[in-house]
Formats: sequence, structure tokens, C-alpha cells
Amino acid sequence: MYTIIDIETTGNGVKGNKITEISIFKYDGHEVVDEFTSLVNPQCEIPQFITGLTGIDDNMVRNAPLLEEIVPQIEAITKDTIFVAHSVNFDYNVIKNEFKQLGLDYSRKKLCTVRLSRKLLPGYHSYSLGKLTASLGIPLTDRHRARGDAHATVLLFHKLLRTQGAETVFKQFLNSKSQEATLPPGLPKAEYDKLPKTPGVYYFKDMKGKIIYVGKAINIKKRVLGHFYDKKTKEIRLCAETTSLDFEETGNELIALLKESAEIKKHYPKYNRAQKRTVQQYGIFSYEDRNGIIHLAFNKIKMTPNALAVCYSPTEARQYLEALCGMFDLCPKYCHLQENIAICSHYKLKQCIGICSDVSLVKQYNERVLEALKSLKDIQSTLLIKTNGRHMDENAFVLIRENNYAGYGYVSKDIQIQDVADIEFYITPQKNTLETQRIVESYLRKNPSSVYALP
Repeated sequence: MYTIIDIETTGNGVKGNKITEISIFKYDGHEVVDEFTSLVNPQCEIPQFITGLTGIDDNMVRNAPLLEEIVPQIEAITKDTIFVAHSVNFDYNVIKNEFKQLGLDYSRKKLCTVRLSRKLLPGYHSYSLGKLTASLGIPLTDRHRARGDAHATVLLFHKLLRTQGAETVFKQFLNSKSQEATLPPGLPKAEYDKLPKTPGVYYFKDMKGKIIYVGKAINIKKRVLGHFYDKKTKEIRLCAETTSLDFEETGNELIALLKESAEIKKHYPKYNRAQKRTVQQYGIFSYEDRNGIIHLAFNKIKMTPNALAVCYSPTEARQYLEALCGMFDLCPKYCHLQENIAICSHYKLKQCIGICSDVSLVKQYNERVLEALKSLKDIQSTLLIKTNGRHMDENAFVLIRENNYAGYGYVSKDIQIQDVADIEFYITPQKNTLETQRIVESYLRKNPSSVYALP
């Protein structure tokens, strides 16, 4: 038994979306055996553009029942049935979320007539309900009203059930392991099946082949599936526009991060936001107080024009100073990891030579600070980061030339690298940007054992 459903909503994503109308047809595979249709009072204003689309305005729903008042009818008519809708994840998730807000659970098997149509009726230019029904000669009245759309979906579903190969396709779609009900309506399952479970970069593309999102992952397949389960408004819109996927394996997370950054700046995808924002930089600097003690501290980069090192968040700057404290036995108080205290007691750094309680040690302490400052200036300008390749017989590398990210590449494990000339042929040159600089510097601090100086 099936229940074929359509809802109209206030149009504020899934979590903010409120139902304004619902129509349910109970269908036994041959004919409609029951129907329930009702306007719903959403208890909020209906946006003007939604009224323009559906014709439903605040006056129409003012005296309509609240959703909680018609929950018993919805539960009764859909009990022990398969939930069917055109782009089923939208209708199903809105209803499920509305029930959840009422403290109720709603769970049904589901089928999507968009995905079924793409599989059983291939070759149509558009699979939107209006265009598909017009192409098939299925009558559709009261477009964008729940009953009109639901009734047209019943007629479409009736045709799908009788299309050649339907029995096999329906069994496949109802198999919980097939993930058919999870995938976006316009995305063929083959596009998802081709994804690897390895590190790399992945691309979401629209029907014109334009890249609309770039992401990176340690496990591409798992991460892409996470987008399909995510119910944030942005993710729902992204998935609704996605009709194909692409990917590039990188072998490791570092190159995936770097390539993701480069691809975002190259394609400027509409659904990528993070790397379009200006990144706030923080500079590490030193100064001497009136007691002659040399301090290390950090501040926003515009306040530290001659920064000794650059970080990209307050947390990263603190971690940088903590590392210097640990390596050179510096005092957390005079590295500004603790403020307004007499004697340091930093939770991560248990040792201190006592400068915070005995100023007679200033000379010895300052010598250590100067060693720390010298270590920052002595950083090799040409570095090679070696990491995992895309398969067992390969190494990946990232080249830092004159303290700037220069590119990445892959070499066979049997190739010995002595200097830059040995890898020039294998380098894929890349631009050094603020974002890639942040990625590389963060990696260098966290993984010093994988970094090699080159002559």
C-alpha cells in the first residue's frame, strides 16, 4: 500500500519550514482507496513570494486546523504504507521535523517519483512535476497546490508501476542498503557508486555541468553521503541542484586541503562560503618591558607589522607560543598565555625557570627568549613535506620554496630526492595564497617529522 503525498510550506528550509497545506492519497497499486486533504495554520506569516507561487495567504489559513490537530488523520492514513512523493526527501523531512517538534516520531519507507522516473523513463529534458507530466500527457490542475500536485503524482506513479522493468527497480529502491531514498532526486546512483573511499577532492555539478561545490575528505564516499543526510537549508538546496559528481584522489589530507583551496578560487562555486571570507591573521611579536624582560605575545596582524610568525586564529597563535615555551623553557606568563597572575601555572606547561617569581634570573631567561627568536629566523627557506601517495608504491610531496607554497606532486618510492632538481619534473605548480599559507604553516607545526630541508 502506498500513500502519495504533497505539501505546501512557508518555504524557510526544512527546520524553519511550516506546512500550510497537505494532501494524501492512499493508493493500492490500482486505485485510490482513501484521501485526506487540508489547509494547515502554520502559526506564522506566509512570505509574499510563497503566496504568489501557491495562492495560499494568511487569510486562507487563519481558521485552518493546526498541524497537531490533524496528526491523528495523517498517522492513520499513512500507517503501514510506503511514503511516495515527487522529490520525496523534501516532503518527508518537513513532515518528520514537524512531528518531532510536537514530540512525535514519524518513520516510513519512502519512494521518490523523480528518481523512479529518471530510472524507468529516461531521456526527458526535465523531471520537474510540471514538465514531466506535460511530456507524458498527464493532466495537472491547480499547480503548486497540494491536492493538484499530489493527484498528478498519483497518475505518474500509476504509470511508473506499469512501466517495463518496474518490479526490479521498485525492489531495488525499497532495499534499505541501496541508498536510493537518500540520494538527491536528480543524481543517478551510478554517480555516487563511482566515488572512492580514499582521501581527495570532490565536486558537485549542476545539470549544465557547472561546479557548484568543492569539498575535501579523508573518505570521499563517506563525506559526500554526509551532504545527503544533512538537513541544513544550504545542503538541501545544494543537493537539489546536483545532477553529477566528480572527484580527484590525492592520497592524503594535506594535498586535499591545498587542492580544495585552489579549486574554490578557480571555480568560485556558489555553495562554497568558508574560503570566500577574509581570513583574520595574527602576528607573533616580541617586546621588552621596563624590568628588561623580553616578552612574546600575539595580536592582530595590523597591530604587528613586523611579525616574527603569522597565525590564522587566536587558538593557533596560543598553540604556537605554547610550543615555543615547551622547547625553550619559557615562562607562560611572559608569553602572554596567562594574564593578571603573579606566578605562572599553565595547565599544559609544568616547568618554568622561575622568572615570574625571581627577576634576578632576567639575563638567563632573556638568553632563552633570544634562542627562540633565532630559531624563528633560522627556518629553512626550501622545504619538502613528504606524505602518503595515492597507492602503496608512491610518495606524495609538497614543496615550500623561499617560505612560500610552490606546488605538490607524486613520485615513485624508489626515486631518491636529494635536491629540488630531483622533483622539478613531478611538480604541479600552485599559487601561494593566504589560505594555502595557513594550511602549510599549520601542517609544518603539527608534523615536523615529515618535513625535510633541501639545498
